[in-house]
Amino acid sequence: MIRRLWLIGCGAMAGAMLRRWIESETLAPGDVFVVNRGDRALPAGVAQGRACPPGPLPDAVLLGVKPQQLDEAARAHAGALSGAPLLISILAGVRCEAIAARFAAGAVVRAMPNLPVAIGKGVVALEAPDASIEARAAAEALMRPLGLVEWVERFDLVTALAGSGPAFLYRFIDALAVAGARLGLPEAQAARLALATVEGAAALAAAADVGPGALADRVASPGGSTRKGLDVLDEDEALVRLLEQTLAASEARNREMGVGVFRYTPSLEGNDDGET
Repeated sequence: MIRRLWLIGCGAMAGAMLRRWIESETLAPGDVFVVNRGDRALPAGVAQGRACPPGPLPDAVLLGVKPQQLDEAARAHAGALSGAPLLISILAGVRCEAIAARFAAGAVVRAMPNLPVAIGKGVVALEAPDASIEARAAAEALMRPLGLVEWVERFDLVTALAGSGPAFLYRFIDALAVAGARLGLPEAQAARLALATVEGAAALAAAADVGPGALADRVASPGGSTRKGLDVLDEDEALVRLLEQTLAASEARNREMGVGVFRYTPSLEGNDDGET
């Protein structure tokens, strides 16, 4: 069980995860330490600094820097983290073997959360090819308060669907509102209607006993206005093909980032007080 956690980097995503863990009492503020290049607004009681604190290692370390900062983080902190029981990485596109090449940890788990983890409604994809059953169980237990947790194989694709998915949905909500405004609704009203519509539809879909496709068909009466709109989206699978292209582009970029990061010659020399 993970009780003590260090975070190397605490940007928007890691910060959202941390706040949820504190709010859900998964972690106590006094058992968390954040290593950051500058102080951030953190939950009350969470300590932070520029380098890892002295003393025993925590139960787990969350690596939350940007992917392009990985080598910098390794030079600065790999020595201090050597022997950590569990290292969890949320770096997009960076594979477990790339993390293991830079940090001497007991186990490495790759995680990809999305932003709704902040309210416990997120998705967290996990991958750990070489981790023990115990390490996998500990990582999964830590992530459960954040939302749906899934162990996956096509990690780059899942990152595109669930990790980047909220951004795609936000764009859809915005587009729905813009379309309404262009056809005559007041802009602010269209935005409110679009957001509330998507929020309610998502909640209903989550509680339904059938899939979203069947729900759409239930709403659409034959020859009715909804069916006419769906005909535009469904013609030649227009919406499906658009989203397939969207996910494929995102997945390809994840793979590209992973290939670039893995070209690495280990070197732990450097300033242990370096920035991440």
